[in-house]
Amino acid sequence: MPSPHPRPPLSRRGFLAASAGTAAALGLAASPARAAGNRRPFGRYGSPAARRTPRTLYVDPLGRGDHTSVGDAVAAAAGSGWTLVLAPGSYRERVVLDATRTDATWIGASEDPRDVVIVHDTAAGTPKPGGGVHGTTGSATTTLQADGFTARWITFANDWLRADHPDVTGAQAVAVKVQGDRSAFHHCRFLGHQDTLYADSLALTVFARQYYADCYAEGDVDFVFGRATAVYERCHFRTLNRTDLGAAPYGFVFAPSTAGANPLGYLVARSRISSEAPDASYKLARPWVPSSDTTARPSLVVRDTRLDAGIDAVAPYANMSASFPWQDQRFAEYRNSGPGARITVPENRPQLTAVQARSASRAAYLGDWEPWRGEC
Repeated sequence: MPSPHPRPPLSRRGFLAASAGTAAALGLAASPARAAGNRRPFGRYGSPAARRTPRTLYVDPLGRGDHTSVGDAVAAAAGSGWTLVLAPGSYRERVVLDATRTDATWIGASEDPRDVVIVHDTAAGTPKPGGGVHGTTGSATTTLQADGFTARWITFANDWLRADHPDVTGAQAVAVKVQGDRSAFHHCRFLGHQDTLYADSLALTVFARQYYADCYAEGDVDFVFGRATAVYERCHFRTLNRTDLGAAPYGFVFAPSTAGANPLGYLVARSRISSEAPDASYKLARPWVPSSDTTARPSLVVRDTRLDAGIDAVAPYANMSASFPWQDQRFAEYRNSGPGARITVPENRPQLTAVQARSASRAAYLGDWEPWRGEC
């Protein structure tokens, strides 16, 4: 279903500027919630006085809901089947939805993801109070471990910046780490730089299915990565410019780490990859074979997608380690368009046949789970 708000997505840098009070200078139109003066902070989703269901909680930083923080609402919603309705606001906190809180739904009440932002500023190299550093997983603003999670119209962000921390070497800063099976995101944004969207699973032997529809993700290094079986449909991926590097490549859009036993990794379909960086400064992908799973065989199919000029059309793939060359992994394309999709060196751009492409579908990847059905 097309987004009801087709305006160009506000990038993370734009979001930071808007947070400082310059939204008008950026030419941002007010969402229905802002235009109405926030008289109905929970939109069409009820209120504490007119609760949608007994298992619906309302979150509002101004105190008009059941809780003022997402973390407090999650703590109160023990068990399965809870819905959180989030009023417009910036929720500066770190949130963990543990594996016991299954079939949860989080809704941005204004139905514009720019209005509801869960954000923090932790990186892998950020020191922990008790000693050591957080590491990539520990940097996540939001960690979602429970099966059956759904999010609609929410921004997940990590606004840690390299330039502000020249003494920190671990620049991975995850906006959201998703580990549960049957995790779906509709009209959401994922904002960060390195390792923005961590689409993963709870264990090497667990094949977690995830679905992202009409979403926006931006970053620079490996900013969509992990071992989940994930379908990205009608999504927009945007690579950021970098002034700290003198030459390309500036980074990589995808870094799957699919388990060798898992036949299906990432599928990108009917999407777009744009860039604010110079032409050919980004690779489409590189395989991640982590030290914890040296038998991984990263899998990525990009099909029916527009690749703008920021992608290196001559050599769109690169190695993360010479021990695991990308040619030995499961990378393929089909019917892509745009300057970044030009096939100039055929051996550098594996293509699916028409017969193979029939198996590269959301139904084949997600099986009996059909998250595209129902309310969007």
